[in-house]
Amino acid sequence: MQVATINRANIYTRPLVRMHGLDKIYPDGTVAVKNVDLDIAEGEFLCFVGPSGCGKSTIFKMIAGLAEPTRGKLEILGTTPKEARKHNDLAFVFQEHTLLPWCSVQDNVALPLALRGVSKKERRHEAERVLELVRLKDYMKSLPRQLSGGMKMRASIARALISRPKLLLMDEPFGALDEITRQSLQDELLNIWRREKQMTVLFITHNVFEAVFLSTRVAVMTPRPGKISATVDIPAPFPRTDAFRTASEFSERVRRVSEALKH
Repeated sequence: MQVATINRANIYTRPLVRMHGLDKIYPDGTVAVKNVDLDIAEGEFLCFVGPSGCGKSTIFKMIAGLAEPTRGKLEILGTTPKEARKHNDLAFVFQEHTLLPWCSVQDNVALPLALRGVSKKERRHEAERVLELVRLKDYMKSLPRQLSGGMKMRASIARALISRPKLLLMDEPFGALDEITRQSLQDELLNIWRREKQMTVLFITHNVFEAVFLSTRVAVMTPRPGKISATVDIPAPFPRTDAFRTASEFSERVRRVSEALKH
């Protein structure tokens, strides 16, 4: 399937995530994030970068409804994160694949639908659909131990996609992979995102090169307490090929993000 070259920055429609004055203070007094203000448009691919412990994962937990903000306002499509989860509007991919070792790839991927009581026939159909997207259809009956690290991560992405989420949260999903596998999965993820035109992706990474290659915009965070110190637009159109990784525009955006991290 051929997908036309597009610039997603030109087709944003409405804010999907809104964070205003967002604080998170843990019971021991640790201020994880402080006064975060950020609107994220529907259809964006936004990467968060920042030093370890700056609150990136805390922001994701609040967006996913797994942690409550201490102060401030957080909305997803005009409602609360917990309501968005009830409507299956968001999905999460972690750094670890979290696949059930005793279940086949097909059953692992279909698990969110099984938990919702979807029929076996529909679960099978939807699992085949998303496994085709991530090029794992030939491994439907395999167990996780029979897969490589990159294949396990693709299965985790398929499981997140099966509910057709409007918002996909990815917390350093490629961090433990070798560079060749990592770049291959970056290409696959962008292909999936371009096909799912209304899906918004929020992606945490420590790798500035990865952030610039993937995203329409990069949010740079300060050391704890985490704040958004800068956002850097990445206006290069999609699809992005290996040629973009060596282009002067790529180097310039990497420089801007790196300078924002230093300051």
